[in-house]
Amino acid sequence: MIIKPEPSLKDLSYLIENSGLKPSDLLSMYKRMMTIRYFEESIRKIYHEGKNPFNMASGIIRGEMHLSIGQEAVAVGTLYGSRDEDAVISTHRPHHHAIAKGVDLNKLAAEILGKVTGLCKGKGGHMHLFDRSKNFACSGIVGASFPQAAGAAFAFKYLGKDNVAFAFAGEGAANHGTFAETLNIASAWELPLIIVIEDNKYADSTPKSFVMSTTFHYQRGLAYNVPSYLVDGMDVIDVYSVAKKAIERARKGFGPTLIEALTYRYVGHFEGDGEEYRTKEEVEFWSSLDPIRRLENRLLRLNYADSDMLAKLREEARKQVQDAIDFAMKSPYPEPIEAIRGVFA
Repeated sequence: MIIKPEPSLKDLSYLIENSGLKPSDLLSMYKRMMTIRYFEESIRKIYHEGKNPFNMASGIIRGEMHLSIGQEAVAVGTLYGSRDEDAVISTHRPHHHAIAKGVDLNKLAAEILGKVTGLCKGKGGHMHLFDRSKNFACSGIVGASFPQAAGAAFAFKYLGKDNVAFAFAGEGAANHGTFAETLNIASAWELPLIIVIEDNKYADSTPKSFVMSTTFHYQRGLAYNVPSYLVDGMDVIDVYSVAKKAIERARKGFGPTLIEALTYRYVGHFEGDGEEYRTKEEVEFWSSLDPIRRLENRLLRLNYADSDMLAKLREEARKQVQDAIDFAMKSPYPEPIEAIRGVFA
């Protein structure tokens, strides 16, 4: 299975029925994916203000910026069945996971803009987002999510809770030693851990095929006796169906699952990336598989929604994002004294 062809209406109805999803669930997924897309497009626009010529150290938002435009179905499909108490450890590309987990949009936007009303009072920025109320965290260290999520999974098991820990990472991170170490101990200790590899073909600018002896990462999980699956990351229903089984398995105490989602980012590894490692034709091909358009077309084909309903959902998502951006832009920056508060060393 690579990227699945669009199913017939009969097969599509069967897939949805078999997944347990209701029309209201699919509409909720659609709105959530649109919220992620609008949010990142808005952040991207703000990021580039004051950067002509391009300079990461200038503008309203400074430093690197990693966006997940195109990968929305992986986050939404995986986390749709999660609870607030479940732990999510994300990466340097964290916005879609944060929004899918339900992190407050106002505080998320404010943190990215370095404002005092942000999740971390403006001290963390785009790659260091933490929300205790949603049990969400991320790290700019590549490969860090695996052992961190395993630690949360161990705590859940030790305390006798049926919560689940999710570790998201890119296919490049899966070549780090932490991936193998985590798979081994999670399998040995039957930890309630779900590892999701977002395989967007490139580790920064390096094609996966240049640095791997296997074709897919899920094959590695099988060697550690971990149930491992390859899913179409441009299809939120496919992602959800496999993630649902993994979550149920983890909650029942049956151990970890590895999910590799084939997906694609429509923007560079980071903003300012020259993208010389891929062709225009490749980007156009993957754009034809846009996960939001695919879901939209299915909702129309199944008569779960009409154009007016979808337009209303898009407008609601757009307003929510604009309200968050306005909140962040109007919020104050931290006082200088904040630089030495909450510092441990």
